[in-house]
Amino acid sequence: MALLVEARNYVAFQEAKDQRGLPPQVRLQISYESLRVTSRLTQVMAWLLALKAVHAHELTADQVLGDQFALSGGAICSDPSGPDNGELPAGLRSLLQRSHSLYMRAERLEDQYRRSVA
Repeated sequence: MALLVEARNYVAFQEAKDQRGLPPQVRLQISYESLRVTSRLTQVMAWLLALKAVHAHELTADQVLGDQFALSGGAICSDPSGPDNGELPAGLRSLLQRSHSLYMRAERLEDQYRRSVA
């Protein structure tokens, strides 16, 4: 949750400041990478909420195993690039690295969950 709040605060309050005076291609890259952070966190939160619903007996394990609740955005969300791009602001690079780490952990947990239920 702390990472989600930090990402929200970055997009709401810092992103525009970081883009001032930068060339258009760098501003576009900042916007793209911010969306990647948002996508990763949205996917992870949705999957965790579905898993929580299983534990609360609001959904069945079979329902959560379907495509509707699966992590998606694989190629974009699992791409580790971004934190090494020196043109990006340090705060965004940190969010990229941490959101990637979280997404990859969730992907491994989802895989383990699928194997344990199947």
